[in-house]
Amino acid sequence: MDKQALRSYIRERKRAMTPAEIDSASARLASRFLATRAYRDARTIYGYLSYNQEVRTAPILRQALSDGKQVAVPKVSGDRMRFICLPDLTQVERGYAGIPEPIADGPVADDPTALVLMPGLAFDPQGHRIGYGGGFYDRFLAEEPGHPTVALCYTFQVLPRLETEAFDIPVDLVIWA
Repeated sequence: MDKQALRSYIRERKRAMTPAEIDSASARLASRFLATRAYRDARTIYGYLSYNQEVRTAPILRQALSDGKQVAVPKVSGDRMRFICLPDLTQVERGYAGIPEPIADGPVADDPTALVLMPGLAFDPQGHRIGYGGGFYDRFLAEEPGHPTVALCYTFQVLPRLETEAFDIPVDLVIWA
């Protein structure tokens, strides 16, 4: 299955999920993520604000703030993505492709050791991922290598093996439920 067909297939599976299924899986994933060493060791979380049927990240980001961690989420301008510090999760608006983004344009986060939560449509256990097609995270990680990365996804998003391109940057840890 090529990338476009796989993206369509996964999107259809996600659209078929009920709100209760999304909430239940998201709660399990949050619990597993918050118990990881990667989370415990992180001073800063570069997260994202979930959109449509994505794993719900707001509870994770609220917990990170409660734990005294800095939280930043992406804001897209043109073909660039920057992480903007977000101490208040209510200060967001619809941005690129309707995805929630910070209202403010700053301050821009600057922690080369920040733990990056990686969205995506499909993953394999080795950390390969197929994103939504914009290449924002691959470009960001190519410019700022060394960030630890974690992906949270539903079980059906994990395939035994994904074919990837040379520019695709794998994630360090994939957690699914």
